[in-house]
Amino acid sequence: MNDRLAQELMKLANYDLEVREKLSLEGKLSGGYHPDMEKVHKNNAQRLREMIKEIGFPTISKVGDKASDAAWLIIQHSIGEPDFMKQCYEMMNENRSDINLKNIAYLYDRIQVFQSRPQKYGTQLIPEGIYPVQNKENLNKEREAVHLPPLSSEKMSRILSPENIPEIDAKDEGYTIWRKKVGWV
Repeated sequence: MNDRLAQELMKLANYDLEVREKLSLEGKLSGGYHPDMEKVHKNNAQRLREMIKEIGFPTISKVGDKASDAAWLIIQHSIGEPDFMKQCYEMMNENRSDINLKNIAYLYDRIQVFQSRPQKYGTQLIPEGIYPVQNKENLNKEREAVHLPPLSSEKMSRILSPENIPEIDAKDEGYTIWRKKVGWV
C-alpha cells in the first residue's frame, strides 16, 4: 500500500470539504459555481491525474479504504471536467472488485444528471425531489447490488419522471450555460 499517496489523497479531500464548509457558512455556495471551490476542484483533479499516472487508479488495495474514498470525492467534485469524470468512472468499473461499489453508483448517477439523463441508483437529489431514474421498478434491486439501502415508499414517491428533465434543466439558465461551456451538453 502506498501510504504517502493515501495521506495526500485524504488531505486533498479534507481541504475540499473545509473550503466547502467555509463558503457554505459565508453563504457563498448558492448562485453558481464559486471560483474558490472551482479552483480547489481543478487543483485536486490535476493532482489525482498525476497520481493515476504514477500508480494507476487508487484502489482500496493500493491506498486503503479511506484514501480510495477520498479519490472518489475528488472525482465526484471535479464537475468542471466531464472527460476526467467519465475516464475515472471507466477506471473504477475496470477495478470494481477493488473499489467501494457505492462510489461507482454515485459517480454514474452524477455523470448522468449533468448530461440530462436519468440516473440508475437514485443518489442525486434536486430541490424538487429525487432526479429522474431509468427504471423505478428495479431501483431498489440496483441499489442493493451496490450496497446502498433501499428507498422507502415515501422516497420512491419523490422520484421525478424522466419526462420532467427538460423542465428541470430549464429552471436554471445559468446552470445550462455552464454545462455547455464545460462540455456536459
